[in-house]
Amino acid sequence: MSLDKRGGGAASYKWQLVALLWVAFFLHQGNRQVYNAVLPLIKSGLDLSDVQAGLVQSVFTAIYGVCVPLAGFLGDRLRRKWQILLSLVVFSLGTLLTGLGGGVLAFVLFYGLATGGGEAFYYPPATSLMGQFHDKSRATALSIHQTALYLGITFSGFFSGYLGQRWGWRVPFFLFGGVGLAWAVVMLLFMRDTPNQKHDTPVVRVPVRETLAHILSKRSAIALALAFGCMVYVDVGFKTWMPTFLHERFAFSLEKAGFSAVFYHFLCAFFGVMIGGRLTDRWAAARKTIRFEANACGLLLGAPFIYLMANTGSEAMCFVMLGLFGLFRGIYDSNLFASLFDVIKPQYRASATGLMLAFAFLVGAFSPTVLGMLKTNFGLSFGLSSLAGFYVLGGSIILVACGLFFRKDYEEAKA
Repeated sequence: MSLDKRGGGAASYKWQLVALLWVAFFLHQGNRQVYNAVLPLIKSGLDLSDVQAGLVQSVFTAIYGVCVPLAGFLGDRLRRKWQILLSLVVFSLGTLLTGLGGGVLAFVLFYGLATGGGEAFYYPPATSLMGQFHDKSRATALSIHQTALYLGITFSGFFSGYLGQRWGWRVPFFLFGGVGLAWAVVMLLFMRDTPNQKHDTPVVRVPVRETLAHILSKRSAIALALAFGCMVYVDVGFKTWMPTFLHERFAFSLEKAGFSAVFYHFLCAFFGVMIGGRLTDRWAAARKTIRFEANACGLLLGAPFIYLMANTGSEAMCFVMLGLFGLFRGIYDSNLFASLFDVIKPQYRASATGLMLAFAFLVGAFSPTVLGMLKTNFGLSFGLSSLAGFYVLGGSIILVACGLFFRKDYEEAKA
């Protein structure tokens, strides 16, 4: 039976799908930010050092990076509805159990392994599924989905800090985990078990060797992965330590620090991602390289504001820099996977997404621990300032790839 005969049709269902996945991704990111928002309470309550606190987040990020390639390969071969549902259940249960943790080992097991591993299996099948339904509206659909990251982290940053300050750091873990399990029931009822094809044609199992050969032959895709590694290194370090930076530098309460660390950043990122997605969808037919160029501009133009954010002594100026950093981050985010899909054939996209995420998060896994070490030896301002260099490096790599490799890879992907 085709999608059009299952009620509502593909034209309407493709936006219903975005709505269902938006909430799941909101919880995906909200769960992840709970740890960062209540980190000062966890450190004092469990007597953790800065390095130990960073290590927990590094383990989470590394587990995510290790598991996400498998998620990508499975997303190109299995029913993506069930992979997404299983991911939601596992990472929500892991978050709930993290609230029972009593030391570093428990955080590594529940937060690092269960939550990190569970989250890894969401993004590749989710983006691949949206890409299947949204061809001409691909960047717009993925941009809307990306706003769930911004709102999930912002809401969790404030709400988790608020709950932790008043009722203890365990409560937000319990709450976010429980809501995630409830949403899994909603997804089970309303999300379609959609095959990889739009109609009832047999699912072609592409050999892993063929998949890898295709992806690794695309030098522009490799460049995107390298740049994404730079971006994730910045993002993980920023989200882990920025609440602590505001708490220590400006004596913010935990809820204010958790909120301020991400609100101005992601508010402006919201506008950046929506503007970037709409404009590049409109211009892509006339200018094939526009998505790569948007990615490069987002990183290169955002770099100065990262440095200024970490070195100002003014609260107001810090917030302005956070916002401008976020605006250009949103422009980058709007075309992150839309640009990858420009140079990768449809049957390999979930696998390519998984490999790209794996590389980036394995690079990003070092960031929280490195910043914890820099904080101990040189101060947190120095550590956050160093992140600007990674944005410059990533943007430069994309520009080189755009000039040297894009056209050939693009034509082969469309053949």
